[in-house]
Order: sequence, then C-alpha cells, then structure tokens
Amino acid sequence: MEWNYYDTFITVSKDCPVERGLIPPEKKNGKSKPGIEYDLIFNHPYGYTQEELLYETHIRHKEISEEELSTRGEEIRSGFFAKPMACLRASMLPKKYGWGLHFNKEGKIALVARESAEYDRLANGREEGMKVLAAMRNSKKK
Repeated sequence: MEWNYYDTFITVSKDCPVERGLIPPEKKNGKSKPGIEYDLIFNHPYGYTQEELLYETHIRHKEISEEELSTRGEEIRSGFFAKPMACLRASMLPKKYGWGLHFNKEGKIALVARESAEYDRLANGREEGMKVLAAMRNSKKK
C-alpha cells in the first residue's frame, strides 16, 4: 500500500486557533504525537514521506525498541499499515499548531509556518503544478 502526497501543499485548517507556527508542547510523560511529527519533519525537512513519517511517529510514540524492531520489524510494520488511519490532513500540526505541510515531487514533507511568505506563496497556488488542500477542520460546525 502506498498513499503519499506529491507536489501538494496542505494549508492550516480554516478553524486553526493560532496565527503562527507553534512547537507542540510535550506531555508530562514525554512527547505527544504532534510533538514527534514536528521534531521529525523540522529536523529532517524533505526527509520523510507521509507513510514513513506516520510509521516513525508510531514507533517513537509507542517507544518500540531497536531490539524489538530488529526481531519483529516486519510484523510491526505490516500490523501498523493493516489498520485504517488518517492522512496528514488530520494531523494536529496544520489543525492546531499553524504549520502548512509541503510535499515535494518525491513526496517528502517539510513544515511551512503559517506566517511566512513561503506559506502565502504555496497556499495561494503560485507554484505551478502544486495541488493545494486544506487540513481537516477541528470541529464540524461551520
């Protein structure tokens, strides 16, 4: 199964509560899922596809050890992808923390802060061949 975005920009959701990109706060017991996603993309811009990011976030969030991955890696991976899951349009990064997600032609992701000129350029469709999608809303109310 492969479901990655290519040449796509995901804008922040219409009801995103912040005006600029914020670093997701940590939870008392460690990193939150949005915090892990943020760290991975921020520290490795254009380093992950959507699939790779979702899987790596899962491994880190569940604190699966390298040892367990080396012995059960294929089983863990196939089990993870066997379940239905939301795409990054449902991520808290564009829904709550003010980050646009830019996928290049290889399907690799980078963060784009809502307040940046790059965000405006991508969100307004000024990049030829770029598909622009909105992140999912936080609430169903209009």
